[in-house]
Amino acid sequence: MSNSKDAANVVILGSGPAGYTAAIYASRAGLKPVLYQGGQPGGQLTITNDVENYPGYPDGINGPQMMVDFQKQAERFGTDIRYGLATSVDFSKKPFKITIDEKDEVLAHSVIISTGASAKWLGLESEQRLNGRGVSACAVCDGFFFRGKDVVVIGGGDTAAEEATYLSKLCSHVHMLVRRDELRASKIMQKRVFNAPNVTVHWNTSAVEVLGDDEVEGVKVINNQTKELSEIKVQGFFVAIGHQPNTDIFKGYLDMDDNGYIKTVPGSTYTNIEGVFASGDAQDHIYRQAVTAAGTGCMAALDAERWLTAQELV
Repeated sequence: MSNSKDAANVVILGSGPAGYTAAIYASRAGLKPVLYQGGQPGGQLTITNDVENYPGYPDGINGPQMMVDFQKQAERFGTDIRYGLATSVDFSKKPFKITIDEKDEVLAHSVIISTGASAKWLGLESEQRLNGRGVSACAVCDGFFFRGKDVVVIGGGDTAAEEATYLSKLCSHVHMLVRRDELRASKIMQKRVFNAPNVTVHWNTSAVEVLGDDEVEGVKVINNQTKELSEIKVQGFFVAIGHQPNTDIFKGYLDMDDNGYIKTVPGSTYTNIEGVFASGDAQDHIYRQAVTAAGTGCMAALDAERWLTAQELV
């Protein structure tokens, strides 16, 4: 194995709950992991103001602070945490080669992928400005804060239908903006939307601007047929047009589904390449929660440790 002495036992790509949890377990196992934080250190939780559904924080916690806590715990056990984004990989031979920031190359006996996924946004300036102040891409994460309030859900697929249905149980009224004259959601999800008495579907309607200075106060919309502008008073703006897994650099090496999520062996974090493990939202398009991401990060570290031991690399 050429240059194997220079290779890290395990390189972790990504620093959300999955990456940091993998680092905690791997470092406590004596694997001396190297973690690259990626383009968004801390992951999606760094744009989440309040986290109230993660066990161990009875009073809730600010998302960025939670990721600082995760990082400190990983560092406490000796994780080598580095700034940098993996821009390409070579999984064709061992040790694996990873290029960081398009210039620095590192070698790894094993790799844990925890690069996460990014919510798709509409691209409105006001949407980004009010992100975390009434604008959200996760109803399960943030819906609790809008109990008894009026909200808007953007989208017409299964994700949007599911978010609207979930919010209808918490919110006073849910306005669902659908840019076409039909839902793309599955029949059963459509039925749930139509059966919810406090959900109003606005057909052929798109959001033009999120209204409000310091928090969401409404949304300006346009009818895509008549081009008529109008405003809807709401306190929450939920974008539900899907997520994009951050997995492009692994294409050609790892098996993925049609949407780019990495396929893992059921009940494990093993990918189709021995020594490469996937955790968190990069491989989970169903749950997408901090606690489930952390769980798969733990699994990935345990899988990597057992694999490295079996290969007599540690």
